[in-house]
Amino acid sequence: MKIVVCVKNVPDVQSERRVEAGRLVRGEDDVLNELDENAVEAAVSLVEEHGGEVVALTMGPEGAEDALRRALQMGADRAVHVCDEALAGADVVATARVLAAAVRRVGGDVEGVGDVDLVLTGMASLDSMTSLLPGALAAALHVPALTLATGVELSDGEVVVRRTVGAVREVLSAPLPALVSVTDQANDPRYPNFAAMRAARRKPVETWDLAVLGLEPPVPSVAVLDAQERPARCAGTIRTDAGEAGRELAAWLVDNQLV
Repeated sequence: MKIVVCVKNVPDVQSERRVEAGRLVRGEDDVLNELDENAVEAAVSLVEEHGGEVVALTMGPEGAEDALRRALQMGADRAVHVCDEALAGADVVATARVLAAAVRRVGGDVEGVGDVDLVLTGMASLDSMTSLLPGALAAALHVPALTLATGVELSDGEVVVRRTVGAVREVLSAPLPALVSVTDQANDPRYPNFAAMRAARRKPVETWDLAVLGLEPPVPSVAVLDAQERPARCAGTIRTDAGEAGRELAAWLVDNQLV
């Protein structure tokens, strides 16, 4: 069993985010995307149960290796860092294309996924929250996509997931190889102990660029045309109800186009 788990280094949600030259500033307070921790936990748990190898994969600048180190501390066996200046600002389609090439290289097959049985991702990255990458990556790999899973199991060459869509609970399955994205309800990510942190230092991290993957730049990219700081919150208006507060509130909601 070989599982590739995709992770991303993102600005800490508690940090002040800045946009410079049309791009989100990275490398200052970056951490492993919280939702990817659930994907790493799912991958490591499946390998603990069924045996095999977990390969952590990320695409990003030099500092993105920190996310891989965290994944290694959580139990991944080795890691791959796709790093190339031409990838700066890559859009979701380009990112999926590059990650797909990396998955194929991990699996040892330039066309299919080789010996990779399962690709796991988080449901979204907290820097953009588009949730588009899992589906785009599955399409690029030509494998089934089971998204927003709250539980993942393997059985007789299939992956079986549970998920909740509105008031409906679903159980879906697909033959391996496949891609699964998990939500933050899928598990409780483990906190690595000191021994795991020390062991992670000895685990290999490979760095690949576009040439290694056989891809040609330029890569389609996106840029922010304009960004402004959110205005500071001002104090609200307190009205004493003398019998007209309901009408005043309704008028305020209408005036501010909230109804």
